[in-house]
Amino acid sequence: MIKKIVFILCIALPLLTFAQDDLLDELEDEVGDIQKGTVADAAFKGLKIVNFESTKIASKGDLYFIVSHRFGTVQNGFDDFFGLDNAVTKIAFLYGFTDWLNLGIARSTREASYGLHAKYSIVRQKNGGFPFNITGYNLVTINSDLDQQFLPLLEFENRLSYTSQLLISRKFNESISFQLSPSLVHENLVSFEDQDNTQFILGFGGRVKISKRVSFNADYGWHLNRADDSPFTNSLSVGFDIETGGHVFQVHFTNAQGLLENAFLVNGNGDWGDGVFFFGFNLNRVF
Repeated sequence: MIKKIVFILCIALPLLTFAQDDLLDELEDEVGDIQKGTVADAAFKGLKIVNFESTKIASKGDLYFIVSHRFGTVQNGFDDFFGLDNAVTKIAFLYGFTDWLNLGIARSTREASYGLHAKYSIVRQKNGGFPFNITGYNLVTINSDLDQQFLPLLEFENRLSYTSQLLISRKFNESISFQLSPSLVHENLVSFEDQDNTQFILGFGGRVKISKRVSFNADYGWHLNRADDSPFTNSLSVGFDIETGGHVFQVHFTNAQGLLENAFLVNGNGDWGDGVFFFGFNLNRVF
């Protein structure tokens, strides 16, 4: 029954939404007063805050090419050149089918995983009107690295994980935005026996603009039902957005090396307190 509910969550899309702004328009200077009742400027310039998806939606007809790279832990210093020898990479394509619906596909080197996602706007923040942006996000991931030789009872469904998120953001002023991201991850095959297949995470994230083209970003995922003997940690990430005309370049540090949601939300593998964290970047290019 749980699997059926999760599957429905992953394919359900809203039927009513509002239009999104074009990327290049959003990167122009924000000047003048905005009339009451009009859609507010985007709360975030990038499609992601750091790890977490933001409420931003690609405009109709926009094709994004996204490269995300996460080096290994910097803890070992020159032994592996500060993580260069143990890097994880994700390449993704995302297309705006309408001004409210994005569909995308991704491939991550971690667990040789594939991801298929839908991201859709439910309602937009308006000046003098509705106070929040609300966006839905659903992801299905396939772990192609599992080996049937070592798992003789392995079925295809064991390779699947599902993520559903409700992204709720507010742009308070030209410099500050905040987002709440309640999330559900269902793994058909969990990493260890005591962990529930369905896991709940409450995400927080924000953006503070520090110059015309640079902002400081951070996000955190609070795992609400992690098993007591779990070796994993909650994801905490900090970084900077750098706007450069046609794209947004993000550089960051995080304690979760995985790049797909089922990896960093539930299987964070670093610990800031122990100095185990990872340097990385996201590069978005729109065509």
